[in-house]
Amino acid sequence: MRNWMSLQADFGNFQHRRNVYLFALKMSFFAVILSGVVISLAIPPLGFFGLLPMTSAHAVGFGAIFSWLVGGMVSGMLSLAAGFALHELTLSRAEFEKLSRTDTLSGLLNRRAFTEALENTEGNASLVVFDVDRFKAINDRFGHACGDAVITAVSAMLISAFDEMSVVARLGGEEFGVIVSGEPLEARMERIEGVRVRIASGAIAAEGHDIRITVSGGVADLAAGRNKQAVYASADRALYLAKALGRNRVVHEREGLHHAWHGLVDNSPDAEGRGTESDNVMQAYGI
Repeated sequence: MRNWMSLQADFGNFQHRRNVYLFALKMSFFAVILSGVVISLAIPPLGFFGLLPMTSAHAVGFGAIFSWLVGGMVSGMLSLAAGFALHELTLSRAEFEKLSRTDTLSGLLNRRAFTEALENTEGNASLVVFDVDRFKAINDRFGHACGDAVITAVSAMLISAFDEMSVVARLGGEEFGVIVSGEPLEARMERIEGVRVRIASGAIAAEGHDIRITVSGGVADLAAGRNKQAVYASADRALYLAKALGRNRVVHEREGLHHAWHGLVDNSPDAEGRGTESDNVMQAYGI
C-alpha cells in the first residue's frame, strides 16, 4: 500500500490515461539519463586500459545512441505497458471502492460510508434518521417490486431535498440517514419537516399502483466534542418516539418526555394501545 501511494504521489493518479503517458515519458528520460551516466563513467577507465575496440570519441557516440535506443525506447515501452496495467488496476480499485460504499438499490451511500461521514463531520449539523412507516405492509400488500420502487422514490426525494453540503444514505431496509449541515438549526428543521410533508402529500406509481406513504424522523444535533455514537443513539430514540406518537412526524431530541407523553395520550386510538406504547417510550428513554 505504501509503494502504491508513493507511485500515486510521484507520477500522478493512474486513473487518467494522460498520466499513464506522462509516467512512461518520465521513465524514458530517467532511463536515458541513467544509461548516459553509466556509459560516461565506464568509457574513461576502459580507454585508459586500452580495452575499447574504437576511439573514445566513437565510443561516446555509440554510447549516446545506445542510451536513446535501449534506455529510452525500451524503457518507454515497458513503462507504457506497466502504466496501462496500473491504469486498469486503479479503475478496478475505484470501482470496487465505489461498490463497497454504495447501496445498490437506491444509489445512495451505504451505512459504512455514512458512518465514516458522520465521524468526520465537525461543527454545527443535525443527524436525521428517517424510516418509512409501515413498510412491511407495503411489501405484503403490493409485493417486493413495489417496495423497491418506494425505496428508490424516497431516495430520489431525499437527494433532491438536500444540497451538496448534506450527506444522504440508506442505512438498511426502509431506514435512511441524513447529515444536514450549513444552516441554522431552525432552517435545518424546516427543511427536514418539508421533506416529511412532501413525501406524505404525493403518491408513488409502481406496478400499476399509486402507493401513498409517510415517513417518521428522529433528529439529533452534532456539536464539537459530542460523541457521534451518542448522537446516533439519540436520533434513533427520537425516531422511536415519533413512531410511538402516531408516525408521519419528525421529533427532535430536545423535545421533553413530558411533551412526548401528552402527545402520545392525545394521539393514541385507545386506552389499551396507550398503555403499551407508553411503556415502550419510557423504556426507550431509560425511565
